[in-house]
Amino acid sequence: MANNEDQFKRVISHAKEYGYIFGSSEIYDGLSAVYDYGQQGVELKNNIREYWWRSMVYMHQNIVGIDAAILMHPTTWKASGHVDAFNDPLIDNKDSKKRYRADVLIEDHAEKLEVKAQKEIAKAKKRFGDAFDEAQFVSTHPRVIKYREQKQEILDRMARLLESEDLAGVKALIEELEIADPISGSKNWTEVRQFNLMFGTKLGASAESATDLYLRPETAQGIFVNFLNVQKTGRMKIPFGIAQTGKAFRNEIVARQFIFRMREFEQMEMQFFVRPGEEMKWYEYWKETRLKWHLSLGLGKENYRFHDHEKLAHYANAATDIEFDFPFGFKELEGIHSRTDFDLKAHEEFSGKKLQFFDPELNESYVPYVVETSIGLDRMFLAILSKSLQEETLEDGSVRTVLKLPAILAPVKAAVLPLVKKDGLPEIAQKIIEELQWDYNVIYDEKDAVGRRYRRQDAAGTPFCITVDHQSKEDGTVTLRNRDTMDQQRISIEDVAKHLSKSMAYKEWLS
Repeated sequence: MANNEDQFKRVISHAKEYGYIFGSSEIYDGLSAVYDYGQQGVELKNNIREYWWRSMVYMHQNIVGIDAAILMHPTTWKASGHVDAFNDPLIDNKDSKKRYRADVLIEDHAEKLEVKAQKEIAKAKKRFGDAFDEAQFVSTHPRVIKYREQKQEILDRMARLLESEDLAGVKALIEELEIADPISGSKNWTEVRQFNLMFGTKLGASAESATDLYLRPETAQGIFVNFLNVQKTGRMKIPFGIAQTGKAFRNEIVARQFIFRMREFEQMEMQFFVRPGEEMKWYEYWKETRLKWHLSLGLGKENYRFHDHEKLAHYANAATDIEFDFPFGFKELEGIHSRTDFDLKAHEEFSGKKLQFFDPELNESYVPYVVETSIGLDRMFLAILSKSLQEETLEDGSVRTVLKLPAILAPVKAAVLPLVKKDGLPEIAQKIIEELQWDYNVIYDEKDAVGRRYRRQDAAGTPFCITVDHQSKEDGTVTLRNRDTMDQQRISIEDVAKHLSKSMAYKEWLS
């Protein structure tokens, strides 16, 4: 665990040092759980968003995008259930004065049992080597079975207690499991209480006549209220989807783990409207499609897993998370939910407007069912950053820090380096930049010895360095260096763009 904690600290410090993420309003001592994206971070964030948008909207003829406003009519949030039900169960430790989400404390405790089970499996794997049959071992080994049964029983009990809003029962479960404050080790807990997560604001010129509004806690409702607008103007036929990316706001009391849980964050969501009765077919389709998208980035299949929800939200009949192995363990990266017809029916009821689709094949009107895919852009950013940051020991014994970002997402695609700052080499380098900058974000770097410049670009995540030397003047060739392999090859200046396009083409990554 210590190694993972060290890795997380490295990620946070690297993010600041290389212009990826800064604390918000840092000169005023910052604002808790609010962050700014720096010059490198904004590029990576834009590239992740673009990678998602292209795969979701451009690659599906029946999905279109919108950009709905952050501020919405307040009745929207009454209809969606957020005013009455958008709560977290919170508990305070009386000794440390720290506040926690009660469900997260219980989930973390249950996860420790899974870790114990995994240790038993790892020990057996080591003992039996190639002859090890994991499936048989898991299904017959008494300790593995016991740990997993205990874990499941805890999660089932928690789900039942939260479902019936038995907060006293949730506290009793925490006490029964002897869950201690992760910081102080104290077991001296307050009662569990619900806390609404929406930020309130005012609309209007004077306090007396102002309307109470909310900053949206999710982007999905902007899609639902525009269902008919998009369907009619786009002449969309069921099944079809509406995609959106944008900011959402939650007054997280327990904001933690860097940009994993923030008060202001960005979502990338798609709501897919289907015939009632066909939702489970599409739910399975989107589970498979979304996992394939994640795997296309090459961060390692072993770092993803599905986790089906124990407790379903009030609107869902099936829900799963794609979890990612962050430095602090497997946590939710993307949610896939079958939302039934809850949202459109609720908005019909509260607005008095019909939100239905006339299906010419069935010759009838109905309220469509919805399958949602929702991913946190900031969480995706953290997943990519934390898996890409690596330290490698080289043949000469030196250590290099390298940020092996997928090339398609890297903020800067290439750095152009003149070997020396004279003899016409900077001019050739600038000409290369002028040619490439139409298609790629490229930079010029002439400070320090070329080896130090390579290391700097490795740590910043730049996939390629293009070095201009005296031979470039003679034969029009440059050295193209690959960040990941450190291989260098001599190519003509005319071929540089072709080499970059091979590594940066969406078709190469998404197909």
